[in-house]
Amino acid sequence: MRKMIETRVCIDDDFGPFDCKLDPSNGFLAPRFSLEVARQVAAQTLRLAGEYGHDCVDTVHVIEGRADSPETVHVIKGGPSGEEGEDLAVAVRVNWRHVGRGTARAATITDATPQARKAARRRKPGGRGARRAVVVHVRWMYMAEGSDTAASVILPDREGLFPIGGGEWTWGFAAWWCLCGARQDWHVPGCDCGVTRDQALALREAAPKVGAILRTLAPGASAVLFETHGVPRLTAVVDGATELDLGERGPFDAETLGEADAVLRGALGGEPVEGGPHWLRLTPESAR
Repeated sequence: MRKMIETRVCIDDDFGPFDCKLDPSNGFLAPRFSLEVARQVAAQTLRLAGEYGHDCVDTVHVIEGRADSPETVHVIKGGPSGEEGEDLAVAVRVNWRHVGRGTARAATITDATPQARKAARRRKPGGRGARRAVVVHVRWMYMAEGSDTAASVILPDREGLFPIGGGEWTWGFAAWWCLCGARQDWHVPGCDCGVTRDQALALREAAPKVGAILRTLAPGASAVLFETHGVPRLTAVVDGATELDLGERGPFDAETLGEADAVLRGALGGEPVEGGPHWLRLTPESAR
């Protein structure tokens, strides 16, 4: 039996990240997405197709209806073909009563004939039954070459998840970055230095607030060292390679340091951070 994990995947830095489930033992990552995330995947493919052209970008489309909806036809349009300049298009005929059964009769793909376009305008999904959805994956580059397998229907599995791009797209694990600088795959819960993923994300989100507070009195503040045993508190603030004095001779007053400490406490929610103390970089955006 496959051992599925919950993680996030992306393709380079341009596509994703998306929450998913997958079997990490596969040679190629084959993520399965919820309907909500499938909509996000579809939206990003359409954005990329609009930016780079349908001839070099696959698109994903989510069609939704009800279990008792009448059979409907949906026309999906792509970019112009290279030879005749006419817009490429496919027609998807959905038998909603079969979608939940996962059979081949649930949806079929045909040419977008005048009759199919007329049927698509005439009838929309209705009914009051359980919500249903199918996903259509169109490879426009092969569609322009006349391939009869350039478009495919993806039905939900038993968990209601949709396998999109598995074995075809170069999916990789999305990453989270620890405070120590180590890269971790999204499903890895913690770093060897003791910081968990949730803590690292919360602290990086808090960094701009901490930076904004400290820079009211020390405009060059670039990083802080904070103690994690007991209540989190700042123990050092640096401006580049220079450590700033936190005492009476330094630029800070007790109120400012206390306000910064409170932001750290709010981010960590009282949960102790192992392996401290830790450095937190205050990026240039922290001054905004």
